Amino acid sequence: MVSLIIGNKGSGKTKKLISLINEAVDKSNGTVVCIEKSPLLTYEVTHKARLIETERYGVEGTDAFFGMICGIIAQDHDITEVFVDATFKIVGRDYEAFADLIKKVSDISKLSDTDFVFTVSEDEEKLPKRLFDYAEKLN
Repeated sequence: MVSLIIGNKGSGKTKKLISLINEAVDKSNGTVVCIEKSPLLTYEVTHKARLIETERYGVEGTDAFFGMICGIIAQDHDITEVFVDATFKIVGRDYEAFADLIKKVSDISKLSDTDFVFTVSEDEEKLPKRLFDYAEKLN
């Protein structure tokens, strides 16, 4: 399953994501991964979650990011959830390319039985409608 936390800057998306990550770690019998652009969540997220910074590996754009996700999933079959903060800072603001990415992540989610949650800093109305064919909005 792929879920999106949508809202503008300052709307509490990251706070909600941190809460979801820490809850997932408590419930998971596997590995919980948190992906962020730079090391901002280090002290907010439990040390039991695996934090990965895309900036450290030079990952930018939807293709590179999808490759990173596939690599992470391929190397650890015990991953139960992947959380992504500040998605557009990593992949850019091409909303159609983002919708394509979410479709591919949805396919990987089903294949690997891994849940994904992304924070999306934008008004919901500006996002492609087809995005919600592959992902659900979290309130």
